[in-house]
Amino acid sequence: MSPLLPPVDPSVTAQLVAALTPRLRKRLDAGVAKLAGRPVARDGDIVRLAVDDDTDLELHAPGGVVTTAEAIRCGCLLAPDCLHRAAAASAAPVAEMPDPVTEIPDPVAGEPSLTEAPRTVPPTSVPVTTPPATPGSAADDAPAGAADPAPESATPAQRTAAAALHDAAAAVLEAGADGAGAVLQAELLRAAHTARLAGLPRAAGRAVAAVTALRAARNADPAHRLGDLTTALRDVLLLAHRLPEATGPDLAGLRGRVRQPYTPDGSLRLYGLFAEPVLTSTGYAGTVTWTADAAGRLYTVPDVAPGGAERAAGSADRAVRIGDTSLTHRELSRAGLAVSGATVSPTGRLGAGAGVRAVRAPGVSWHAEPLDRLWTVPVAEQIARALAGDLDVPKAKDTDSGGDADTAGEAGQPGEAGDGTNQPTAQDGRDGRDGRDLLFLDVTLIGTVREAAGECLLADCDGLTVRLAAAHDDPALPDRENLRLLALLAHGRGPGTRLRVVARLTPAPLPRAVLLAASRPTDPDTHVDLGLDRLRRADLPAEPTAGTSGDARPAPTVQPATAPGEAPVHLLRRRVHQAASGGRRVLAFPGSKESEAARLRRYGLGTAGELLTALHASAAERARDPFGRLLPADTGRFAAAWLGAAVYTEEVDRALCAAAWGASSPGLDSR
Repeated sequence: MSPLLPPVDPSVTAQLVAALTPRLRKRLDAGVAKLAGRPVARDGDIVRLAVDDDTDLELHAPGGVVTTAEAIRCGCLLAPDCLHRAAAASAAPVAEMPDPVTEIPDPVAGEPSLTEAPRTVPPTSVPVTTPPATPGSAADDAPAGAADPAPESATPAQRTAAAALHDAAAAVLEAGADGAGAVLQAELLRAAHTARLAGLPRAAGRAVAAVTALRAARNADPAHRLGDLTTALRDVLLLAHRLPEATGPDLAGLRGRVRQPYTPDGSLRLYGLFAEPVLTSTGYAGTVTWTADAAGRLYTVPDVAPGGAERAAGSADRAVRIGDTSLTHRELSRAGLAVSGATVSPTGRLGAGAGVRAVRAPGVSWHAEPLDRLWTVPVAEQIARALAGDLDVPKAKDTDSGGDADTAGEAGQPGEAGDGTNQPTAQDGRDGRDGRDLLFLDVTLIGTVREAAGECLLADCDGLTVRLAAAHDDPALPDRENLRLLALLAHGRGPGTRLRVVARLTPAPLPRAVLLAASRPTDPDTHVDLGLDRLRRADLPAEPTAGTSGDARPAPTVQPATAPGEAPVHLLRRRVHQAASGGRRVLAFPGSKESEAARLRRYGLGTAGELLTALHASAAERARDPFGRLLPADTGRFAAAWLGAAVYTEEVDRALCAAAWGASSPGLDSR
């Protein structure tokens, strides 16, 4: 995927690839690889790609996105039936898909829509009372004994779209990332476009996210994570599996929502909490500033648009898009805001409509009310809230349609994933997050530990040893450098330093989170946004004198990630990831299948052992015709076995995470 090319609508890529002859389809991957290194020049809305010394290819992208097949023009003799147009579309980033239907109107105040996600969970329990019914209300007017209307079910078009998504995702899983070339990617994009037209934006967004992860894997992108690809494929298959039989509110959650409604919220007095950079693999970057009101409810002010790490770092110094205030995101994270005529989405995003007015107001320290109450919530309660926040795909807070619509609000400004998309998801860090995955912790630094992804801080939090990692590894952002400086506090520069931090939970068998902000070591009343501000050595306590240097505690010994007595769930997880990377054939090879399943059963994980056995059996099974020739593999059966293993692994990981933090395990929803 070339970031120099403009994003291309998924339907355009699917149309161009479908028009190729079988002979040209076989050469498509080679054509994509050839174009990847060719020079690119931009002239306004036109991007020119030099196919060779004598031939140029033009991409017309009004508004920054290629929306029609005719907008890609090639100067070769075979145009428009040449390979170059399809190769260029396959090499370009995937554009977010526009809303194919009329915009969803905002619901009447006090009347939530079927797809409305729950509002940000406040850190403290607030009793909610339901007003009694008044005479003449709708409930009183309803005739006695009136039958409830039949629950809404999926339409034939939605069932067809779900089947197409399932078949396309199963074909990708059959081939794996190594074998899922441009043709299979185009089929998945075509299925995503069909799903969007059928009114399934969540499934369409996850399919686009899967294609983006596939391209990152095949291009050896340093930002690629195999877990992202596995999650995207799992979500597509799970949504396609559940949609045809879903009804009522469950169907509404599975369908998702293209645009979030913004409803009036009166006047707000907000206090800056912290700001974090947003940098996604789908080409979006910016800053999101978190604020809280007097009751502790969280609100966000996002500024996310297409861009890279430079935009993520620079947008912190841009003015927030609310009212006439000149506050930047960096300043708002430490100050306050008085808003009148506020409009707020169900996930807490502040709208920037013409009727919104905002002025600067004083901020408060993390140790003063109302922000201090965020840190008074027990850690176990915070973990339970975070794990329940996105326990099930249909209940996720935001759509994966990716649109600017969410971030821009009603102002229509370009804007943050939703779990996905082309924007990020709640896991990516851009979007539908409503703050339930945020952790407000008081920790004591005790050491460091080196992991495969880099160095992590070790901190004591109410008797738990928590691993705190950097939120971003991009060198343009200061996360990793700030983590190294904070590590000095655990060795020689004040071991046992107490810090108040904001982190985001990372589900893992060990207590783990990524650091977003921390109180300044030399001034606890101020804080540092670790993704935007750069710590300096002057911000750390003075080095101990020679007479006291021996008092510095050494880094503690840390147990390996898989302790001898730990449940070996990684045996099943590894096979799930291997299938996503190498395809069905990787699991069909002979190996220690029985021993791994037996080991899982010895640890009481009988279901995991059965799932692993079924996964290997479905991968190895190949029927033959009467002449002894191999028949095509049953991709549906293998996809079903893989999906069962992937969902089981996810739920067990959540249960182990809850146990590691000492929190109550979230309930397992029936899938």
